[in-house]
Amino acid sequence: MMTKKTLAALLASSLVTPIMADEKAELLKLRQDIAKEREELLDLKNTTANLIDVFVQQGLLDKQKAETLMKAAKAKAAVEAKQQLAAENAESKATDGQDTAKPKEPKSIRFAYVPEFVKEEIRQEVIAGLTGKVVTEVKADAKKEKWGVPAALPEWLDNIKISGDIRLRAQDDFFGSGNPQNAYLDYLNINHNSGVLVAQNKNEAFLNTTEDRTRFRERFRIAIDAKVTDGLKAGVRFTTTNEFSPVSSNQTLGNTGQTYQVAFDRAFIQYDFLDSKNNDWFSLYGGRIANPWMSTEMLYSPDLSFEGFAGTFRWHMNQGNAVVKNYHAAQPNSRFGLQMGPQTPDSLFLTLGAFPIQEVNFSTIDKWLFGGQVGADWLVHNDSRLKVAAAYYDYQNLRARANGRDSFTYDWTAPQFVEKGNTMVPINVNDGFNSRCTDSQSLQGQGCLFGLASDFKIFNATVMYDFADFAPTHALVSLDYAKNLGYDANRIEREFPGYLGGNNKERTDAFQIRLDVGKPEIKYFKDWSTILAYRYIQRDAVLDAFTDTIFHQGGTDAKGWMIGGNYGLAKNTWLMFRWFSTEAIDGPPLDINTLTMDLNMRL
Repeated sequence: MMTKKTLAALLASSLVTPIMADEKAELLKLRQDIAKEREELLDLKNTTANLIDVFVQQGLLDKQKAETLMKAAKAKAAVEAKQQLAAENAESKATDGQDTAKPKEPKSIRFAYVPEFVKEEIRQEVIAGLTGKVVTEVKADAKKEKWGVPAALPEWLDNIKISGDIRLRAQDDFFGSGNPQNAYLDYLNINHNSGVLVAQNKNEAFLNTTEDRTRFRERFRIAIDAKVTDGLKAGVRFTTTNEFSPVSSNQTLGNTGQTYQVAFDRAFIQYDFLDSKNNDWFSLYGGRIANPWMSTEMLYSPDLSFEGFAGTFRWHMNQGNAVVKNYHAAQPNSRFGLQMGPQTPDSLFLTLGAFPIQEVNFSTIDKWLFGGQVGADWLVHNDSRLKVAAAYYDYQNLRARANGRDSFTYDWTAPQFVEKGNTMVPINVNDGFNSRCTDSQSLQGQGCLFGLASDFKIFNATVMYDFADFAPTHALVSLDYAKNLGYDANRIEREFPGYLGGNNKERTDAFQIRLDVGKPEIKYFKDWSTILAYRYIQRDAVLDAFTDTIFHQGGTDAKGWMIGGNYGLAKNTWLMFRWFSTEAIDGPPLDINTLTMDLNMRL
């Protein structure tokens, strides 16, 4: 017979078992809810992080700003979680102390607290409202900082870069009182007219060496560079010009209201190979390109472009060094007249180039420039930088070849452009039997078509040291030396017997020393720099066609000083002043003083 105790135990068992089952079910449900909430939170966290990454990749936020937003959000979350937990603890204590007589509910099981703002604020504000909020903030920054929202613009527009510059120049040329008149033939004008210069206009055959003159000039250039794909770009540059000159794009004012001429100064394709660390190992260029050489205005005018193909190859060192990684070089030609070459500190570089100078009709012999330059670039102390380079420039088929009587076979050896200084010899002799020279009174006994006497095979060594210990003021010392190894006096005498007489001498050395002190680039108001230079350039040291056009009015066979400076008037606006005092080395006396004042603006 069942006892009372047994009955009570059975009754208790029947009551407890359902309660325990209910508690287990509730516990299981709570665990599932927590796991679901954790999954949702993880999903929200990843969504938020990925959304911000997308904004960074699309250009809506920069990386630094995104990291700042994330840190701020985490800090705010931590503060609000503590405040929420403190409020709930205070509420719990207040509830426990309200009515001690009231039967207490069974104690509930406590789990780790998940703040409501994480489930609601992140879910609602981040997912639903983050995009609009961020875009609003980005647009506000874009309006203030003027950088725009790339995603709102056509993709091709983001790959186009437009730049340009304007220069207004006042130039005064003062000639020495001892300069002889009609002492320097204008070979360029003679060749362009094929020697046909009438007697009553003989001044066209000579350069002005006695009459001072003032000229006002303008240069306007605009460049368009387009990124085709990673590492590959194409570019063109338009410029004013009013004369056939590869070394000057100045438009001289005073054309009776005629419109200005515009020319393609550059048109090129460029490929840059960069590794995963953004090191540029080599660059390839083709078309009409900027000067690829480390050089000075003694060899190549600042306005000179090169037609052909070139490649620069680099070997990097110390790229993990913080000073090297953080070094920001000025523009390659930021100091007017100096071309710094490859801007890769702590590297060795090699530049090779092949440039057609003139295509010759009815002949397989064209005029070419083949060049090679090897150099090194070191950050010797902090941002103080030393660059050294040695180059060899081999000009092919440039020298004159004498025609036979009344023959035109070698007319192509006459250069298309010259300045003055190089030794010239007649291709066609005006001996009365040459049908090309129809005017017996002009240049009698001379030639009616002229060419270069010498070959040009130039060795060039350049050193530049940029001392930056007093930054932002820099002191740049540059040394440039050139030697033409192509002059052959015996060959010249053999091919043009007696024409040069006692002037058939090797005059083939040139050097320049220059000091620049001040800001490397003139960008803002009160930025300044000064220039002091001395140049000595014998008549056949370099090709006179490509040298600076202001020093001694261009060309070679000159020595003298240049002093000048730059001063910033406003952002990207500055004045440049230069004074040149030069004289001839070997030719007839020719003293020239030149003053230039340039107003420059960069677009």
